[in-house]
Amino acid sequence: MKAERGTIVTIHYDLTDTEGTVLDSSKGGEPLSYLHGYGNIVKGLEQELEGAEPGYISQVTVEPEDAYGERTPDAMIEVPRSEFPEGMEPEPGMTVQADTPGGAMYLQITGVTEDRVTLDGNHPLAGKRLHFDVEVTDVREATEEEKPPDHDR
Repeated sequence: MKAERGTIVTIHYDLTDTEGTVLDSSKGGEPLSYLHGYGNIVKGLEQELEGAEPGYISQVTVEPEDAYGERTPDAMIEVPRSEFPEGMEPEPGMTVQADTPGGAMYLQITGVTEDRVTLDGNHPLAGKRLHFDVEVTDVREATEEEKPPDHDR
């Protein structure tokens, strides 16, 4: 069976940045299974895997626009330090969760002053070229329970 919209594709992968630093990997652990054709993995990798069958192995480079997008200055915000819970000491590098009308959003603290905290809402991999070593280990039809409500569209 080939990877196409509505199939469950199972892969093993190594994800590295341009410098070769391993950012994520399924090797040595459980493979990743996802519903193909619904944007459940980065666009560039999903496009590369379209039509792939079990046993397919590839090295894929995904540009930022087909991964997590470019970094955007609009995603940087400053908030009063008083908005943080009492007793919490915000520090650069920490990740915090903010509740928004669209759901939970994760922000990284990039700066702290006596009265302000700078938060970055960009995805940590935004602006990065990603390199995947990927192997398709299985492709099967999704069950009705695995398909989203709009699967006939």
